[in-house]
Amino acid sequence: MEANIIAHDEDQVTVQVCIDLSGTMLEAEGQIQDACNAIGRAASLEALKRFETDGTPIMLGAIKWTRRCTSHQTYQTPYGPVGLERHVYQTSQGGKIYCPLDADARIIRHATPLFAKQLSHKYAQMNVNAVCADLSDNHGRPVTASYVQNVTDWVGAIAMAQEETWDYTLPVLDQPVASVAISLDGAMLAMKEEGWREAMVGSLSLYDPAGERLHTIYVAATPEHGKAVFLQRMTQEIERIKTQYPNALYLGIADGAASNWSFLEQHTERQLLDYFHAAEHLPAIAMAAYPGKTDKPKREQWLHEQRHQLKHEHGAVQAVIEAAQRLTHKRSLSRSVNADLQAALTYFSNQAARMDYAQHLSEHLPIGSGVIEAACKTLVKQRLCGAGMRWKQRGAKIILSLRALVQSTGRWAQFWQKINQFGAQPC
Repeated sequence: MEANIIAHDEDQVTVQVCIDLSGTMLEAEGQIQDACNAIGRAASLEALKRFETDGTPIMLGAIKWTRRCTSHQTYQTPYGPVGLERHVYQTSQGGKIYCPLDADARIIRHATPLFAKQLSHKYAQMNVNAVCADLSDNHGRPVTASYVQNVTDWVGAIAMAQEETWDYTLPVLDQPVASVAISLDGAMLAMKEEGWREAMVGSLSLYDPAGERLHTIYVAATPEHGKAVFLQRMTQEIERIKTQYPNALYLGIADGAASNWSFLEQHTERQLLDYFHAAEHLPAIAMAAYPGKTDKPKREQWLHEQRHQLKHEHGAVQAVIEAAQRLTHKRSLSRSVNADLQAALTYFSNQAARMDYAQHLSEHLPIGSGVIEAACKTLVKQRLCGAGMRWKQRGAKIILSLRALVQSTGRWAQFWQKINQFGAQPC
């Protein structure tokens, strides 16, 4: 199906198309979709022509470029391919070819910017075969897997190259920011050459005075020794937030890993152990208190009470430690129960200063790292840990960079605004 341009007035076009509505409703809808794509191709071709030069010499900085020839190029749009003749340029020294239309229209691997945006967004969410099936089945837009990957690779290269230089503005928030919770955690990722390695995920969550989460910024990085790149990017995001919200309370929430605290202590006023990680160590003490086979109801009752007290009562962690210390003197405990008890006692003793949950709740502050736990799943696991998936560093970096932009509300749109402003070159 083809559409015809019947009127053209400066920056406006009028497109005519004939649609066959016979048959079933489903068949008619298919014809309507084909017609919409035909209109899109016709209008896109006219839009591309607006960026073509007249063939006269151009200056890029202090260098003069002259027309080398006219070359036909097929461009990929959301509605299908369109072709046109456009001028390409070269300097008097020869070498690199330059196409003003491609540069000015922000063409990426022969894809128009909207199509490149769609492809990279879909590939950040789905594997390449699913992307191709979605485009063909739902949009009437067949495309090859290799093309999806080529375009996304270029877009991802831009995202990675500009991670430290492009600033993103926060969305307009309905409430003032009273606190910022900073968390980091890892998720295991299967790498092609190194086996299972830990990818890192970070989150900066903004909360209002009532403790409602307003906005979250996500950072993700592929496995690396020492985590220097990831921590540098986290530091940069923290510094940007502190510039905008200097009076907010900065709270670090994480599990018990020592490396987490060494980083969070540098950037936050308070540090808090995730409540749910702490509660996971209570069953070992409950088993020591009520080890008998018929003691299960008593264990469950004790656990229920201790979880509530740990969460809501001041000084509850000290009571847990004292109870565990008393139980260490029980000689009737089995070796395994005693070992688990000692491990729990050590855990609570080492982390006691980071377990004042009642105080934090009274100040309407978060006490759990659910945001970062969810981010590990949504940023890493959902996309990168499918059956049989194994990744090279570059491929995983591209996916994580794009997913972090997509999941940080407002950043994906701003990223494309910056491409529209500065161009589609990675650097």
